[in-house]
Amino acid sequence: MYIKIKLILILFSFVLMFADCHQRQGEITTAHKKQLISLKNEIKENLTTNLLPYWATKMIDTVNGGFYGRVDAKEQVHPDAVKGGILNARLLWTFSSAFRVLGDSSYLELANRARDYIMTFFIDKEYGGGYGTVKANGEPGDTRKGTLTQSYFIYAFAEYYRITGDRAVLDEAVRIFDLLEQHALDKDYNGYFEVYTRDWQRSHDRLLNEKSEKDEKTMITHLHILEAYAGLYRVWPDKRMEEKLRNILDVFSTKVVDQKTWHTIYFLDRQWNPTSQIDSYGHDIEGSWLMVEAARLLKDTELIEEVELLSLKVADAAAEGLQPDGSLLTELDRSTGHKVVVRSWWEQAETIVGYLNAFEISYKKEYLEKVLNGWEYTKKYFIDYKNGGWYSLVNDNGEPAGRDKANYWTCPYHNGRMCMEVIERID
Repeated sequence: MYIKIKLILILFSFVLMFADCHQRQGEITTAHKKQLISLKNEIKENLTTNLLPYWATKMIDTVNGGFYGRVDAKEQVHPDAVKGGILNARLLWTFSSAFRVLGDSSYLELANRARDYIMTFFIDKEYGGGYGTVKANGEPGDTRKGTLTQSYFIYAFAEYYRITGDRAVLDEAVRIFDLLEQHALDKDYNGYFEVYTRDWQRSHDRLLNEKSEKDEKTMITHLHILEAYAGLYRVWPDKRMEEKLRNILDVFSTKVVDQKTWHTIYFLDRQWNPTSQIDSYGHDIEGSWLMVEAARLLKDTELIEEVELLSLKVADAAAEGLQPDGSLLTELDRSTGHKVVVRSWWEQAETIVGYLNAFEISYKKEYLEKVLNGWEYTKKYFIDYKNGGWYSLVNDNGEPAGRDKANYWTCPYHNGRMCMEVIERID
C-alpha cells in the first residue's frame, strides 16, 4: 500500500512538473535577478521622486477643492477647466494604491482628498452612478453615464476600501455595479453597452470614437469592466460578484479577443461581429495581463492555465507594434494599412507590465528583454526630468508632441500602476 501511494505521488509530481514546464520554458538566472532588481529600484525611484510628487503638487486645487482638470504641455495650470470623472477616479485609485504599496501617509491624505471630492460632487444622488464631468466649481457638467466612467469609479472605490475599510465607499461601488448590471448589460447577447443619459436611458452617443451605430460594443468598455470587476471581487467576494467576474472574463477572452489574430477587436455590433479592423497594440498588451489577474483572483486552476496561455498569444500579437528601440506604436488600421506611429505614455507603461507578466508565466528571456527595452525607451523619452512627471505623447523621433500633461484622460494611473506592479511583482 505504501509503495502504491508513493508511486501515485511521484506520478502526480511529474504531471505538475509537465504542466508548469508547458508554459515556463525558460528559467530565471542570476543575471535575470540582477536585471529585475535594478529595474525595480529605478522604477521605484522615478515613482517616488518624479511621478507621484508631480501630481501631488501640481494638481491640487486649493480654491475649489479636489484636483485641477488640466495642465497643458507648457506646464500651465487651467483652473477653470472641467474636471473629468475618469481623471478623478484614476487619481483616487493611484494614490490609494501608492499608500498600500509604499506606506507613505501623504498618499493616504491625497486619496482621502480624491474620495471626498468624488463622493461630494461626482456621485449622482438622484439617479446613482457618477457624472462624466463637473465644472471647475463642482457643478454637474456632462451628466451622461458612460459605462467606462462607472467602471473606473468602481475600480477606484475598491482600491480605496482596500486601504481604509471605508464601508460607505464599498457600498457606493456595489451600487454602481448593480446599476451596470440593471441597465448596461445586454440581456440578450451578453456584454455591456456604453452610453446612457443621466437617468439611465440608453443613448447612441459616440464617446469612444465609435464610427456608427453599428459599433454597439467596444473593447475599451469591456477591458475596463474586467479590471473594475476584478478589483471589486478582491474586496467583496460575493457569489454574484464572482459570477459576473467569470462572465466578463469569458466575454473578453472569447468575444473581444479575436481567436484568429489574437488581437483585441476594437468595435463590435450587438451580436459580436467585428465592425472595425483596428489593432490597438496598447490595449492588446494591457488586456493580456488584466485577464490573468482576474483568473488568478478566481483561484480556478484550470481557468488560470487557459488564460495564461491565451495571455501569451495576445502579448505576442501586441508585439507586432513593438519597435527595435523598445517603444510601442499606437495602432494599425488593417482596412487601410495606416499606422499611428506616435508613442503614448499609457501604451508604453502597459508594455512594461504586460511583458513582465508574460515573463512570469513563461520565464522566456525574450519577454524580459522587451520589458527592459521598454523601460530604457521610457527613461530616454517619456520622463520629464526638468518639470517632473511624464510627457503624454512623443513623436516618431522621441520628441514631446505638445499634448497636455494632465487632462480628462491623462493621469498617473497607467504609469503609476506600472511602477507599482513592477515593485510588487519583483518583490
